[in-house]
Amino acid sequence: MPNQRRIVCYIAISLDGYIATEDDSLEWLFKVEGEGDAGYGEFIKTIDTVVMGRRTYDWVMEAEGGKDPYPDKECYVFSTTEHGRKENVKYTDEEILPFAERLRREPGKDIWVVGGGSLLHGFLKEKLIDEFIISIAPTLIGKGIPLFQELDFQIDYRLKSVRQFGQFAQLHYELKK
Repeated sequence: MPNQRRIVCYIAISLDGYIATEDDSLEWLFKVEGEGDAGYGEFIKTIDTVVMGRRTYDWVMEAEGGKDPYPDKECYVFSTTEHGRKENVKYTDEEILPFAERLRREPGKDIWVVGGGSLLHGFLKEKLIDEFIISIAPTLIGKGIPLFQELDFQIDYRLKSVRQFGQFAQLHYELKK
């Protein structure tokens, strides 16, 4: 059987573990001195599918001025209010486990779970995140949207690599098999 596609969470967080402020702002992130694209260009070549929640999709589209940031990728947006297809986006309200299993079986590159926190939590509950690539910014924002919601289960990962990009520390973890 050929290798299954991996599901990867590539994300930036504050030093205190938040992915955004309470009002979904990432302004704190853009104030941190980075180096180049912090490995994004390298990472984006390894995936051909992006998965995100509707609020994350709306934020990305607004940040990009309405321009599709992933025109050459298959894009799925989890939403309970939007359905069907819109340009390069497929809206879905499928159960996470069958959705992920179907994508893994399809030929292709890896799958990127972009966010947000609730969708990531759903993937974690099903133990579907094979790798985390987390870039940590040296900024404390105090409160906001945490990377991880409270878990009532344990999942073990192993550290694969650590890289520095300017003031960012990037930790790459893979699921312990």
